[in-house]
Amino acid sequence: MKWPSTQETSEIEVVNNNRYKVSVCDWMMLKRQKVGAMQLAQEVGADGLELDMGSLGKRVSFDNKFTDKQFQELFIAEFNRVGIQLSSIAMSGFYGQSFASRDNYEQLMDECIATMQALGAKVVFLPLGNQSDLAKNPELYPIILERLKVAAKKAEKAGVVIGIETSLDAKKEAKLIDEIGSPSVKSYVNFSSILKRNGDIIKELKTLGKDRIIQIHASNTDGHWLENDPAINMPEVKKTLDKMGWSGWLVIERSRDTTDVHNVKKNFGANANYLKSVFQ
Repeated sequence: MKWPSTQETSEIEVVNNNRYKVSVCDWMMLKRQKVGAMQLAQEVGADGLELDMGSLGKRVSFDNKFTDKQFQELFIAEFNRVGIQLSSIAMSGFYGQSFASRDNYEQLMDECIATMQALGAKVVFLPLGNQSDLAKNPELYPIILERLKVAAKKAEKAGVVIGIETSLDAKKEAKLIDEIGSPSVKSYVNFSSILKRNGDIIKELKTLGKDRIIQIHASNTDGHWLENDPAINMPEVKKTLDKMGWSGWLVIERSRDTTDVHNVKKNFGANANYLKSVFQ
């Protein structure tokens, strides 16, 4: 199994030394855990790829092919061949399943961390979806807080970071992160979620601050390409992040043109190129 060593990673960073890098989600490009996802990510102009752990549904565990060592090796070889980076792992299954009520949440977290270690990922995206919506179900707050503290200890031991997406405004999410009190749990900002609750992206970024943000889903719901979206002033976002001193991955999840929603290359290519034109 070959993954870039520390020295090799440093050399890649020197070549691609932008403080902001652009990634795309494999599951939203209809390439969940498919080896062709890396080539597609390169073709749409992305610097990296966010790999999903697999669907969850009513299963005990994720539908995760990365438990197979040969499958891990295949993906690692393809990342190296294509020359893009693994920005993060995603647990998108928790969009629909409850992190607050799953009895085996520790097992799921252990499986995810094992996958991260096998592939060399340092960040995992954990959405607290509909069934763990803290704005609608504030009674779940203490349960989720304690579960995230447990998950934080696992992440600390593994040297990885859990990026959470909640339905809370930035002030309340910052409070949650501070209460967890771990460098291994931070905010995975999602512009779409902020806009859904009529929040102000610029103000929320400033409220969360540089040190609480690990990565950003820099896209909206489907409707417009990012360059045509009146809801997001991307140059102002860059200006804000510059002033904050933040750097990291901007990951494209949606923002597909609904008149041609199935044209993956066209939609993700347009959005990746636009983000690069603004941020790089």
